[in-house]
Amino acid sequence: MHADAIKIRITAPAVENAANRALIDFVAEQLGIAKSRVRIVSGSTGRRKLLEVEGLSMEVIARKLGAAVGPR
Repeated sequence: MHADAIKIRITAPAVENAANRALIDFVAEQLGIAKSRVRIVSGSTGRRKLLEVEGLSMEVIARKLGAAVGPR
């Protein structure tokens, strides 16, 4: 966690939406859900993004992703 956000570093280039796809793939895999349940609500062209994850509470998401990305 970083302030009120989860910081995830993606190595895919920000070309032809590759970084956004990689982020969605990573989040879905870590949460154990289908990629179709993760969507970028805002920030698709910027560094800060707001994601919507269907069917999981913020607490579950933070716990699973926090463990996946580790402390910084």
